[in-house]
Amino acid sequence: MSKKKEELVIKKAKTPKQKALRVCLYVFVIAISLVILYPYLVMFTTALKSRAEIYSTEGTIFPQVWQWSNFIDIWSKAPLLRYFLNSIIVAGGSTCIAILCGVPAAYALARMKFKGQNIFLGIVIVSQMFSPVVLLIGIYRVMSTLGLTDSLLGLIFINAAFNQAFAIWLLRGTFVSISPDMEQASRIDGCNKIQALIKVLLPMAAPGIVTTLIFIFINAWNE
Repeated sequence: MSKKKEELVIKKAKTPKQKALRVCLYVFVIAISLVILYPYLVMFTTALKSRAEIYSTEGTIFPQVWQWSNFIDIWSKAPLLRYFLNSIIVAGGSTCIAILCGVPAAYALARMKFKGQNIFLGIVIVSQMFSPVVLLIGIYRVMSTLGLTDSLLGLIFINAAFNQAFAIWLLRGTFVSISPDMEQASRIDGCNKIQALIKVLLPMAAPGIVTTLIFIFINAWNE
């Protein structure tokens, strides 16, 4: 038993070259981490500076006087709570609309065959290439006609429309990955297409739906 233990100790013992490589790896990881965290440090320290110090030409990283009251003053000088609430309403509303419209569209593309299906899928992908600026005039005229300019509802519809193609594409892949045999088995048990979609496919597609929901919410929130 002692010989085996000695052999294990010898195997576990690291050569100087291996130790040097490990040290270099740690140094490299620490350096990369510092580079990644540096902007967050600057952002944090800048938030604690006075207005005069922020616009100063000296450009110091750490403030001369730590203004901790800035985090309290910002809530009284700007309606941040209202801004956050508006963002949640717009992002949540556009996400719900995109998912509600995207699920039946993706199901139809995944299970039903019709002429021009591939062309339609191509159009869905190509629509993602258009910049919102290109459609700005048309969007304004539509929103103006509907009386939705300068309103949260108008923003919800616009964000939902721009995320719709993305939702359809992701959800279609989710439905395609589910075996049609599961749907056929539910049809044998007496379910129609809508019941099979609600009772069988949607629970199985829940991970893909949640993933799509998160992506759409983030996109809408960033806008």
